[in-house]
Amino acid sequence: QVQLVESGGGLVQAGDSLRLSCAPSGLTFNTYNMAWFRQAPGKEREFVAAIAWSALYTYYADSVKGRFTISRDNAENTASLQMNSLKPEDTAVYFCAAARSYTGTHYAQLDAYNFWGQGTRVTVSS
Repeated sequence: QVQLVESGGGLVQAGDSLRLSCAPSGLTFNTYNMAWFRQAPGKEREFVAAIAWSALYTYYADSVKGRFTISRDNAENTASLQMNSLKPEDTAVYFCAAARSYTGTHYAQLDAYNFWGQGTRVTVSS
């Protein structure tokens, strides 16, 4: 049974930083591309960042480029999202996702991902 468990969310002020972590189990972590998506109240789930299984490639949404950093530790089976200079518009539930392959799809597409976590809430006050 595959599980992705996110942690690290919370309530912070604008300009603060947070680090989210994702701990997958039940899959061969170093063969999966990993990503973070987010969903704000009343909005659709949107792509935030992705990292290839090898960690050689990373991808970011324009809205977070330069502020967020995605990383992974294949030895520890964890993926992380370092979020700096947080803004109120970053408020959302953040989801970790795992994709076996991007063949025939795209890293920013929801249906590229085989497994999802339950999400961790991030609230940024102004």
